[in-house]
Amino acid sequence: MAAEAHAHDHAHDHEHHDHPAPNFWNTYVFTTDHKMISKQFLVTGMFMGIVGVFMSMLFRLQLAWPEKKFAILEYFLGKWAPDGVMDPNMYLALVTIHGTIMVFFVLTAGLSGTFSNLLIPLQIGARDMASGFLNMLSYWFFFASSVIMIASLFVETGPASGGWTIYPPLSALPQAMPGSGAGMTLWLFSMTLFIVSSLLGSLNYIVTVINLRTKGMSMTRLPLTIWAFFVTAILGVLSFPVLLSAALLLMMDRMLGTSFYLSDIMVAGELLGNQGGSPVLYEHLFWFLGHPEVYIILLPALGITSEVIATNSRKPIFGYRAMIGSILAIAFLSFIVWGHHMFVTGMNPFLGSVFTFTTLLIAIPSAVKAFNYITTLWKGNIQFTPAMLFSIGLVSTFVAGGLTGIILGDSALDINVHDTYFVVAHFHIVMGLSAIFGMFAGVYHWFPKMYGRMMNKSMGYLHFWLTFVSAYGVFFPMHFTGLAGLPRRYYSNAEFPIFDELQDINVIITMFAIGGGIAQLIFIFNFFYSMWRGPKAPQNPWKSNTLEWTTPVEHIHGNWPGALPEVHRWAYDYSKPGHDEDFVVQTTPLKDGEQAH
Repeated sequence: MAAEAHAHDHAHDHEHHDHPAPNFWNTYVFTTDHKMISKQFLVTGMFMGIVGVFMSMLFRLQLAWPEKKFAILEYFLGKWAPDGVMDPNMYLALVTIHGTIMVFFVLTAGLSGTFSNLLIPLQIGARDMASGFLNMLSYWFFFASSVIMIASLFVETGPASGGWTIYPPLSALPQAMPGSGAGMTLWLFSMTLFIVSSLLGSLNYIVTVINLRTKGMSMTRLPLTIWAFFVTAILGVLSFPVLLSAALLLMMDRMLGTSFYLSDIMVAGELLGNQGGSPVLYEHLFWFLGHPEVYIILLPALGITSEVIATNSRKPIFGYRAMIGSILAIAFLSFIVWGHHMFVTGMNPFLGSVFTFTTLLIAIPSAVKAFNYITTLWKGNIQFTPAMLFSIGLVSTFVAGGLTGIILGDSALDINVHDTYFVVAHFHIVMGLSAIFGMFAGVYHWFPKMYGRMMNKSMGYLHFWLTFVSAYGVFFPMHFTGLAGLPRRYYSNAEFPIFDELQDINVIITMFAIGGGIAQLIFIFNFFYSMWRGPKAPQNPWKSNTLEWTTPVEHIHGNWPGALPEVHRWAYDYSKPGHDEDFVVQTTPLKDGEQAH
């Protein structure tokens, strides 16, 4: 395999000699350089993130002060907020699009799209991705799907509003609610393009890791980041087509009069002619992607964290092979737990006990990860960089959110809190926050590699603490409102006197949410200011061992001038006895008597 890779490199070397003069088109539009494509994914994902977070603030205003009039609502929502009071249909639409954008367009693209693209060739010692052309296509499909998703907000009947899971029959019948018309069609079209983008990218990542590793880079010398990206890509290839099939059947129900998901439905006193279908089929198909999707988002964040924690603890990662084992175990188990989302849907109760068992099983490899992170930090010479703080924040949210996952994974307990704010709290902490923290850690850590400049540390610290405090301020109280029975997705709870005493908590949550949203402006300013005006980055600012820090600070297409580096050791030789420095780069030959890892 190494010989094949070597042959490929020589072919690649010849390819990269004579490039046309850089201009706008070949630098940004038709670029096949993985570093540029990763930046494109990041900036597009950040824009979508701003839209998604802003939506959450609008509907948080509605939840905190249901009767009040807000001029900002009327300004942004127009006819959907007459006199500054939000229309219930618009509330559902905002919740739907917020969920869709954050899960797919921010977290999936911001982590896999950005960091898999940036790091896979650099950390395995390759010139570029296996196919630069497919990589370029992957980004432009993602861009097109983002444009269509944003365009769906401006449809006259309103955007899709059936919840981010788009359950039929609401989503299958255009007459069911305003958002089920053109807005829903655009949502389905956008997601189809997104899945194409995801599959093109994932196949590229898998082939690159298998075929293009440099000489000496065995699978057991790969950094954990690459292992995480590699397994994530496999998850994507196996699960996204199932969502595509669910979406295609839904389109057929909507447009061709089929009945995959519909049966014996009355709308406005009229019995429709649909027979034989079942919405539970859709749920099975959706959640078969939906649960692996959690790990498609989480694993890259955990991979980034592994690298950042080892580098900034100045210690080898604890239990390297156990970490690889836990990534593989999580990936396998994520395919057989989807039913825990469906305990109350009319699914066979026997299946409930099966899915409870498999769900509790996935807690074991997750706990291995948390334990190994904490053990790596233990007695380390810790450097508290902004990236390190976000990585430690991730460990905190991963453990806190994981504990509530054990409650929700047990069918007997889940029945009591299903579809309450307890569920919202759980998945936002374990998936949303952990993934966002992993993404921020990645941006702060590899920004010097992406842009050749350093980000401002003080702003990084301020950004972390404000984000960390407000994130827990938003989602921790939701556990208690959920236990009190407060249902999710309700426009207003004013009709239910039982929930009156919980209204104050809703106000507190909203205040923290607005504070957390404003804190992200610090990051955005820091990001764009540092891109142009930040201090020039040294070659290896964090004194790290992995290969990406051996490339020149100035980007060149092909990553390394001259020959590709040769690897002699694993990525985690920090504070190794017998060496002058507290880090030993992977390209350093072994000393006499030193054992290879």
